[in-house]
Amino acid sequence: MREKLKFLKVSSVVIKAAAWIFLCLGALGGLTIILGAVPGNARWMGLVILAMYAFLFFFFYLVARMADLLAQIINEIEKEA
Repeated sequence: MREKLKFLKVSSVVIKAAAWIFLCLGALGGLTIILGAVPGNARWMGLVILAMYAFLFFFFYLVARMADLLAQIINEIEKEA
């Protein structure tokens, strides 16, 4: 059961890092479109991109937090047994 805890902790860190990368790149892309630095795209598309990447960030961060919670639950169950 200990190998599952290690996997959950490592995967949680990796998913959190990916979530932050999605948020930073999405914010950068969305803001460049909103500010008009990308010709040929409507400014409202920047808001769509920001919303999409914010959703992806919250989704991945929630999955990582669920993995953390599952690892804590498994750890507590093993302490009692």
